Amino acid sequence: MDNNVICNPKVEVPSTQEMNDCDYITSLLTCEKDMSVNYVYALNEASNETLYNEIFPIFKETKDFGRKVYELMFQKGWYKLEKAEENKITQKHTTFTQKVQELI
Repeated sequence: MDNNVICNPKVEVPSTQEMNDCDYITSLLTCEKDMSVNYVYALNEASNETLYNEIFPIFKETKDFGRKVYELMFQKGWYKLEKAEENKITQKHTTFTQKVQELI
């Protein structure tokens, strides 16, 4: 296994034309992402405080649910992460620090 990849052992699913558990949960996560983007648009365009306060908790619930779906996918080995190299992290940090200083 690649030392730069962080993942759990993959739970195997049937490879058929029919949807399997991994397909369903991937579809669910994609749907959650689409919904949360649309809630952000709604929050940005909310014309008054009452409307904003009605939408925000729904947005938070949607994001919390998405996080749980992601964690389940990661637990089952269906989602992998890549370790960032230390020099890349340092380089990005330096770039952002410079940008912040330019704005101050």
